[in-house]
Amino acid sequence: MKRIFILLAVTILTAVRPAAASAEPAFRSLTLKEAVGMALEQNNLIKASGHTADAARQGIGIATSRYYPAISFEEAFAASNAPTQTFMMKLDQGRFSQNDFQIDNLNHPSAHHDFKTALTIQQPLYTPSTGPLREMAVKDAEKDALGLEGVRQGVAFQVFRTYLEVQKAAAQRTSAEQALAEARENMRLATVRNETGVGLKSDELRARTHLATIESQLITANNNLVLAQMRLAVVTGITTTNRVDTAETLSGFSASAQPEELIKSALENRSDLRQSRTELEKSEAAVRLARSAYLPSIGAFASYQMNAENTPFGSDNDAWSTGISLKWQIFDGFRRCRESDRAVAGRSAAAEQLENSLKEITYQVQESLLRREEMEKRREVARHALQDAEETVRLLSRRFENSLATMAELLDAQNALNQARASLVESEANHTLSGGQVYYTAGVFLKEIIK
Repeated sequence: MKRIFILLAVTILTAVRPAAASAEPAFRSLTLKEAVGMALEQNNLIKASGHTADAARQGIGIATSRYYPAISFEEAFAASNAPTQTFMMKLDQGRFSQNDFQIDNLNHPSAHHDFKTALTIQQPLYTPSTGPLREMAVKDAEKDALGLEGVRQGVAFQVFRTYLEVQKAAAQRTSAEQALAEARENMRLATVRNETGVGLKSDELRARTHLATIESQLITANNNLVLAQMRLAVVTGITTTNRVDTAETLSGFSASAQPEELIKSALENRSDLRQSRTELEKSEAAVRLARSAYLPSIGAFASYQMNAENTPFGSDNDAWSTGISLKWQIFDGFRRCRESDRAVAGRSAAAEQLENSLKEITYQVQESLLRREEMEKRREVARHALQDAEETVRLLSRRFENSLATMAELLDAQNALNQARASLVESEANHTLSGGQVYYTAGVFLKEIIK
């Protein structure tokens, strides 16, 4: 029994160890470039957009197929005693005889059946709608390909933003830990002063309340960091791990290009603007498609047919036919006229949309530059505010130790210091984010990140 137990334990350990060894850790650190690279490969939004672009490319082949011949094969069986049906069956089978011309046989024929085997080819020679339809399919494929590029840019910027959130959450936790250490020191001083009879019990209680508040803030900071790391894992498309930490500290981007250069870059590279241009080109093709309905279509056809009375795919008789057809619709109740008007209106709408996109993108670039300047100034203000708050706490701490300041004054200064630290962390993150926003609005964010 003991040997069986040992063998069972060894078997279980042997089976578990490979699985444990192959399992990836639940926590990893990535640089921004690594996180963006993983997102470009694994993010579900990028994959979905890629499939959409592939589906649009197939539309080009569907439209192009209109240029090729349509070949069909048919095998049919029919049975009837209708005079016209039996008459044609016998003719197709080559079985018509002099006796079939008798009036009674013509009016009341016996039941007859037929196996028909047919091969038919139809070749369009001139179809005016085919060219515009194919061009519209090409523009749809271009739009979805540009949409894929836009999604890639958007996901990369989302990774960058989330990466900053993790960095900011880590800095906020560090600030909370530092505030907790200072709150504990204030608590210690208040307790010592109360025990030696030179302080007040109310100061100790006030310091203890302040300490509890900081402890609560630290709990929130820890949770915010964990959630930000989990969110970064989701954005990068990681499914086997649940947390991703930052492996580097991001600083502000220094966009050396002039505003005119950034605006020019945006007008050339922004995928949404290029989509608007493609939509205008597609609407022009739609106008040509609507007007092509006024033109005739020409096609050629050919068929080979075998007929048999008793066997499928048999050949009691065979025949062929070929020819050319022209179809030209003369009047359709003004439908083509209304479709042409609708296409022209759609083209005008696309042109207005493009013009609005040009103005909006120019504004976005200018706004991002102004916001970056604003964040630089706010960061400097936050740094000076932190220095002043630290000096204030240092002075009040000494005054409190010498009974020249109250605990309320010290804690107010400490709260101001904690707020200054939080403001600096927020300002640092916003400054870095604003620099990335400049590149994102210029349409070159992904290029700048991965170079």
